[in-house]
Amino acid sequence: QERPVESGGGLVQAGGSLRLSCTLPRRTFSLYVIGWFRQAPGKEREFVFGMSWSSGVTSSADSVKGRFTISSDNAKNTVFLQMNSLRPEDTAVYYCAFRWGSDVKTTTSDYISWGQGTQVTVSS
Repeated sequence: QERPVESGGGLVQAGGSLRLSCTLPRRTFSLYVIGWFRQAPGKEREFVFGMSWSSGVTSSADSVKGRFTISSDNAKNTVFLQMNSLRPEDTAVYYCAFRWGSDVKTTTSDYISWGQGTQVTVSS
């Protein structure tokens, strides 16, 4: 099973921005639903943002609404998570995952393949 590959994490001050990238396996990527999740130390992995590649429907967690956006570059099989107005509580390892189908799901068990994660640290 091919896995997505994340990149773009780093250290940023509160109020700053980062853009994460997730490159997906090329084969039939248009049938994917992509989910971004994050996991802070000592906490459960939580849903952040998702997108159905076929329908374009997106869904986001309340905690990131108005600050994070999702987009894609079909030619590069890549999905981006643009994170603005970052807060210390956004500090976590961010994971990209995908599932087959068209519905954006918010639970980890609905996704079949995960990237290795990329660290995002927001200093106060």
